[in-house]
Amino acid sequence: MKLTRVMKASAATIAALATSAAMAATLDDVKARGVVKCGVSGGVPGFSAPNDAGRMVGIDAAVCDAVAAAVLGDASKVQFIPLTATERFTALSSGEIDVLSRNTTHTLTREASLGLNFTYYNYIDGQGFMVKKDMGVNSATELSGANVCVQAGTTTELNLADYFRANNMQFTPVGYQTSTQTREGFEGGACDVLTSDKSQLAALRTELKDPNSAVILPETISKEPLGPVVRQGDDQWMDIVAFTLYALINAEELGVTSANVDQMKANPPNPSVARLLGTEGDAGPLLGLDANWAYNAIKQVGNYGEIYEAHVTPLGLERAGSVNDLWTRGGILYAPPIR
Repeated sequence: MKLTRVMKASAATIAALATSAAMAATLDDVKARGVVKCGVSGGVPGFSAPNDAGRMVGIDAAVCDAVAAAVLGDASKVQFIPLTATERFTALSSGEIDVLSRNTTHTLTREASLGLNFTYYNYIDGQGFMVKKDMGVNSATELSGANVCVQAGTTTELNLADYFRANNMQFTPVGYQTSTQTREGFEGGACDVLTSDKSQLAALRTELKDPNSAVILPETISKEPLGPVVRQGDDQWMDIVAFTLYALINAEELGVTSANVDQMKANPPNPSVARLLGTEGDAGPLLGLDANWAYNAIKQVGNYGEIYEAHVTPLGLERAGSVNDLWTRGGILYAPPIR
């Protein structure tokens, strides 16, 4: 019996090692394939949605563009795979995608039970409520008895139930699979209220036939740190995705933009810029990439501030004075140094 237990334990160890080895091949797979497979929403303006040319754009899409630039030298080498909230984690854990960049909230349950690792945050948000102006509602505390459109399979559902219970209010949830469907339900009168992350509410309001017909209420009822997610068991790939995002944030802090990055690379103003752009140090090789990994990402995609200005600011979500500003300007965006 003892021998049997030992054999079973050994078999379990070998299986675990084999699984770990298989999972640790993401970088090799991406290089061999020549494309990064990126899971996105595909229907949230400002985060991930097709532009007029059919190209997926937004702050979530830009993360994958930057990873492709860092790993493959070409930001266009991304295959975007639109996923619903209920599909996203299975797609990542099964290997259908290499990275999930889909306005996904970092929670203990998700990281501890799904075999996934959150890297860092590309947008820090909170849940809110959007109502029709003609309801005459000025506060979420006035919503008792409302029908509420909500996207299924998200943290939004739990936050919604918690908020109404804590405030001794009643509500009827009206669930949908996609954010587009929640907007259509709200606009079509299936519900009185639409709840989601405030950034998503701002995006969905721009798609209403009359954006001025709706208002986002002032309450923020949750913390929603959103960022790219990878599979557990592949530390190298996690470092690559995380430090690509860190590089974009550091670039803004150091004043490196897509417009001046060539000048900065040729004549670095300080050692931090030199290390970021690969003229000093060995950051790239330590990640399994070449020296130009961060240079390529910044040159082709822009620094974090450029990305935000291009995709999020048009939603009416000003960055100045918000948590999404750099720590040097009163926000909480803080990236470890590239050294």
